[in-house]
Amino acid sequence: MATAGALVVRSLFRRTLANVSDTAAAIAAGDFAQRVKLSGRGDEFDQLAETINDMLDRIGRLMDGVRQVSNAIAHDLRTPITRARTRLEDAALHASTADELRAAIERATADLDGIVAVFQALLRIAEIEAGSRRSAFCPFDLAPLLADVAELYDAVAEDREIALAVAAPDRLPAYGDRDLVQQAIANLVDNAVKFSPPGGTVRLGARVTAAGLEISVADEGPGIPPADRARATDRFFRGESARSTPGAGLGLALVQAVAQLHQGSLRLDDAGPGLLAALTLPVPEEALAPSAARREQVA
Repeated sequence: MATAGALVVRSLFRRTLANVSDTAAAIAAGDFAQRVKLSGRGDEFDQLAETINDMLDRIGRLMDGVRQVSNAIAHDLRTPITRARTRLEDAALHASTADELRAAIERATADLDGIVAVFQALLRIAEIEAGSRRSAFCPFDLAPLLADVAELYDAVAEDREIALAVAAPDRLPAYGDRDLVQQAIANLVDNAVKFSPPGGTVRLGARVTAAGLEISVADEGPGIPPADRARATDRFFRGESARSTPGAGLGLALVQAVAQLHQGSLRLDDAGPGLLAALTLPVPEEALAPSAARREQVA
């Protein structure tokens, strides 16, 4: 009985390993659609196969993302590069004065600056996703940060005849990379101001909820259709309502990367009308300690 059992277990191991080996060989040969077959018994070998298949699915999604980003970079950068080249060639052939030549060079420089900004945003997102910015985490007060962002965009909003309203407590203890959190909030406010119609209102707020520290930005623009919200944080994604506005489609991708770095979340909802973007960050323990102490004193 022991010998028969050993032979059965050996045969089971060999079939399982052969299944995994065949799948690995097919993927190594370039067939990324192959997956480890399940026996249907629901045992540990099936659990291992499901884990391997989930890993392969994740790798496939990452590879698709890399291809999409590469295609988007080639598509989005081709136009400004071609435009800069055309302007310089036209200036070299037809510019009759130094002022005309200088103007052409300045316009071409502006196009190239836009390309540089796209690459800087991509590198910043990659740096955030790699987690290298965790070394800059420290406690900070979110309230003055919100005031700084509001002051920065107040003039821009006023020029577009848009009201910028801020509602937040006087003190909001937070923990993380202050500069990245400020950049994320600035991106949300910039999008809200960009897509709000004249006479509209952009609302910037912050509060402590059961889920954590929530920073919300609501506008009265066209919003994002529910079908597109899942893709809105993809790099270079631009919905139909954003086709005619300047930008590269990296703002929400950076906000999503900042949220993940801080173990938080980004939620996009309908503001009726407009879009509500809510960035939620974990509340630091030192911010909860005073509240607990006050409850104990009351008790």
